[in-house]
Amino acid sequence: MNRPQEHLVSVFQAFGGDALRDVWLFDERNFDELYVRSDVAEQLESEELDVSRFVDNERYGFITRRTYESLYYADYGYTVRGLSAFEQFRTFLFDTPVGVFASFDPPDDCYDYSELNDAIQSAASEFDADSFVPSGN
Repeated sequence: MNRPQEHLVSVFQAFGGDALRDVWLFDERNFDELYVRSDVAEQLESEELDVSRFVDNERYGFITRRTYESLYYADYGYTVRGLSAFEQFRTFLFDTPVGVFASFDPPDDCYDYSELNDAIQSAASEFDADSFVPSGN
């Protein structure tokens, strides 16, 4: 993994600690697994989940981001989904079609996803946008 991506993962780890389950970087064609906790990796394997289909679903966010920004007076920031076993966070880096999503174990209280998004955007701004384009490995 290269330095910008490692830095991005460290932001998620600082935010979620042991509750961080996974981190994925994606664009319109490729995706990279940046981090997957061992128990989550085992579950992905045992359930024979097609991760590429999951990532494809997140790509719809490129369309909805443009839609939200054309409908509202505010810029799109991030999306959070609550599922029965985890919460998933997704945001986009820069104004490019590069996104990142991660999941966390459900919190006892609640996460401040606005704080996470600010930290991610700040960390990403330290690097060139091209350094986050997934390689598809």
